[in-house]
Amino acid sequence: IIGLSKLGCSTSYIGKIADDEEGDLLEYNLMINDVYLTNLIYAESGNSGKVLGFVSDAGDRALYVDPGVNDEITIDEINPLNVNACKILHYTSFVGDSFNAQKELLKTLSDKSVLSFDPGMLYVKKGVEELKEILERTDILIINEGELKILFEDYYKEKLGLSDDKELSFRDLAVNVRNDGIGTVVVKRGSLGAYAINKKDEEVKIPAFECDAVDTTAAGDSFNAGFLYSYLKGYDLAKSCTIANWVASKSVQAIGISGLPTLDELEEFIESL
Repeated sequence: IIGLSKLGCSTSYIGKIADDEEGDLLEYNLMINDVYLTNLIYAESGNSGKVLGFVSDAGDRALYVDPGVNDEITIDEINPLNVNACKILHYTSFVGDSFNAQKELLKTLSDKSVLSFDPGMLYVKKGVEELKEILERTDILIINEGELKILFEDYYKEKLGLSDDKELSFRDLAVNVRNDGIGTVVVKRGSLGAYAINKKDEEVKIPAFECDAVDTTAAGDSFNAGFLYSYLKGYDLAKSCTIANWVASKSVQAIGISGLPTLDELEEFIESL
């Protein structure tokens, strides 16, 4: 959300905080990055979510999450008028009960709103059947290669009547997911770049940008920001994935979100393409 805001997009965040120091910090960070707070939910009790992150010398990271009240969102706390005013609604994973609110919200979501979905490992472990309601409404699936295989490989082996020893490539899986109704499938492949395919039969493999990674914590979300910005601009898949890779490469060269590029920096990069 902050990545998109820094690129000049009008953004808002659906989340829940408590009246504590962590909640104040979360609210402050959203505010100073020009994210609208109209959809932020304030809990009367409990604690705000916290993430404890560890980053290795190589830039790899491990996260330990206490979601706090952010995992207690109910559908009646979300304003559907605000949600249906958006061009893109982006879903990512919750640890607990807020998953049910996400599914309930789909019932009120306008057909004019695009649903983008990055399930993350928390949701991938739920399996296709539990995610079925979200997947059936998803217009853009953005997922990393490992998660794609975990979520869909056994599912499509069974659906297609394939033997257990038959391996499906990331492309095989992405094509099947696209054919089953998701308009755009984007596979994040880390240092190998990105692959994407859509219902217009655009299909691209875009290499990553070489850089010295300091912190990969925000790499995936930064990629998402670059891709969704490009989608809003109407760029083709090749340009969209190139921009997404570039935004991610800038992000990982600094700690946290401090490396996220500005709109001016992005426009300068686009001019160089």
